[in-house]
Amino acid sequence: MIELIAGNGNAAELNVAGDTYNTAAYLKRTAPELDIEYVTVLGRDRFSDRILRDMKARDIGTTAVARHPNRMPGLYAIETDAAGERSFAYWRSSSAARTLFDADGRDPADVLAGHDLVLLSGISLAILSSAARDRLHNALEWFRTNGGLLAFDSNFRPHLWDDLELARAETERFWRCTDIALPSADDEMALFSDADGTDVIARLRSWGVSRGALKRGHAGPMDLGPDGHALKVPIAENVVDTTAAGDSFNAGYLAAAATGCSSIKAMEAGHALALKVIGKRGAIVDID
Repeated sequence: MIELIAGNGNAAELNVAGDTYNTAAYLKRTAPELDIEYVTVLGRDRFSDRILRDMKARDIGTTAVARHPNRMPGLYAIETDAAGERSFAYWRSSSAARTLFDADGRDPADVLAGHDLVLLSGISLAILSSAARDRLHNALEWFRTNGGLLAFDSNFRPHLWDDLELARAETERFWRCTDIALPSADDEMALFSDADGTDVIARLRSWGVSRGALKRGHAGPMDLGPDGHALKVPIAENVVDTTAAGDSFNAGYLAAAATGCSSIKAMEAGHALALKVIGKRGAIVDID
């Protein structure tokens, strides 16, 4: 998406960002040896061209990017308060990305073929049509049967779903075929009315989730494996903007997991990266 960061007065900064895109950018920066492809639909306008240039500049593959003849990318504006907490306004009801995997488009199985791991977001599920979600789910089942791994972050955004029960049913359906789970406790509790993180973990395990990390903000992540280890983390002393905290954690975790690290080491890598990111303004920031 196109990102507008509100500044002083009428000033604003224009960037390219979005949950899975943030993760892709940080994943490539953290593990440059990995081949990263981004799957979406853009338009044929100048803002879509800007997004493609940004992908290429970050060495993110674009062969899985389709172009829609008359739709444009989504737009969001962001403001942050003194504590670094953010608020958003969105314009994406008719974005090109909403046409991903429609019946007249590409077969998702063809798009996924040849890859090792797919990262899926609940935001993507929310903007796809029901038929497109079915096609994607079937393709992911085939993908996993043939050795691929699915990483899933539920990223629940209430305003994107017309029906809470539909959001629950679809999120559960994709949790049940997830290999690496990267949920946020707050999102899961809001969607499924769990009392706390312990309830979240119990529910996910009942659906077959056995690998990944539950993101719990300042409390630190908890391993979703059998041991349920909770990572002790330092207090974040410099919080400027929490926009991409979870996205960057996902990148650090997956980069470590892709190189054979344990889940504990992956959580440490994810948290360390997120700490750097929230200390600066914007979704995709320069880091050491």
